[in-house]
Amino acid sequence: MIVMLEPDSPESVVSAVLQVASQYKGVTPRPHVIEGSEYTVTEIYLLGSTAQVPTEAFEQIPGVRQVVRVSQKYRVIGRHKGQRTSTGFEYNGITFDERTVQVFAGLCAVDTKENVESMMAALERCDIRTTRMGAYKPRTNPYEFQGLGAACLPWVFESAGRHGIKVVAMEVTHPRHIDEIRDALERSGNATGVMLQVGTRNAQNFELLKSIGQQRVFPVLFKRGMGITLEESLNACEYIASEGNPKIVFCLRGVKSHLGDPHRNMVDFAHVPVVRRLTRMPVCVDPSHAIGRPDAPPDGLPDIFHSIGQGLIAGASMVLVDFHPNPEAALCDGPQALRLEQLAALQRYTQIVRDAYVAVVKNGDGSQSTPA
Repeated sequence: MIVMLEPDSPESVVSAVLQVASQYKGVTPRPHVIEGSEYTVTEIYLLGSTAQVPTEAFEQIPGVRQVVRVSQKYRVIGRHKGQRTSTGFEYNGITFDERTVQVFAGLCAVDTKENVESMMAALERCDIRTTRMGAYKPRTNPYEFQGLGAACLPWVFESAGRHGIKVVAMEVTHPRHIDEIRDALERSGNATGVMLQVGTRNAQNFELLKSIGQQRVFPVLFKRGMGITLEESLNACEYIASEGNPKIVFCLRGVKSHLGDPHRNMVDFAHVPVVRRLTRMPVCVDPSHAIGRPDAPPDGLPDIFHSIGQGLIAGASMVLVDFHPNPEAALCDGPQALRLEQLAALQRYTQIVRDAYVAVVKNGDGSQSTPA
């Protein structure tokens, strides 16, 4: 059961709902705050045996907008009856919601200080304030480069701060990585911010998901599992949100299938509107791992560009894409990395497609909420 409050409700309304909820045994209330660009909405989730809890007990409280009984498995992230707003959020000055598009361009795996510095400088020239930097890299082959780990965090964060990068998406594969990132950030004077990335191989690492959900400092980028169903991936996100951290962006990165050849994975960006319909999470697309190669058709635009367009025109609001100063020398996924000189073109392309999507939505019949 979810008790939805009116926008910007005072703490007294929350207290009143919690007081009523305390009267029912076996019911645990858990408030969730959704910070939108225009107002803040508080929803209180009643967990446990709520079948015998009457909705009227909460509906009569002044300031309660609606009470919804939930049937879906993913209760926190789901878009339930009467819920039209999405769970956008702001972190370190960067907004993640359906009204904006963020481009996280960067190194799939951090290899040298020089390459990090070149990448950060290129982002600053394009006025892009978000990036991806892989320090911990799980690999299929145990003999392949596994990333530099905690050793590279100090100079990655220092470089990000110097070039005005506000958020770095960084995969973690073990709970201790969260502590290492937090400690390195503090030692850097919080030079930047970090979005914890759950990679496709850890999509059902439930203990890791719980640990990520129990911390409230960092938002989360969750990558869909490459070989599991969409529902299973959404339930994995629910693990994170149910532990108390609803600041999640859901990332589509392609699914494992030989039917996707010659691309690396079967591109699943047609699921962007599906995820937006079933949940209230912002949606990201990762064309690099979906396509896996830099090839271009006769129009000269790489397949990766076209794949980004497919995701954005379907309503995605974030792009995660691999770049490298010298892809031929990259220690991880070099064949799928774009070159730094392509960054400005990618930025222009992203904005053009996004503008087209917004124009189409605004010229629709008005039955759906529209991004601004």
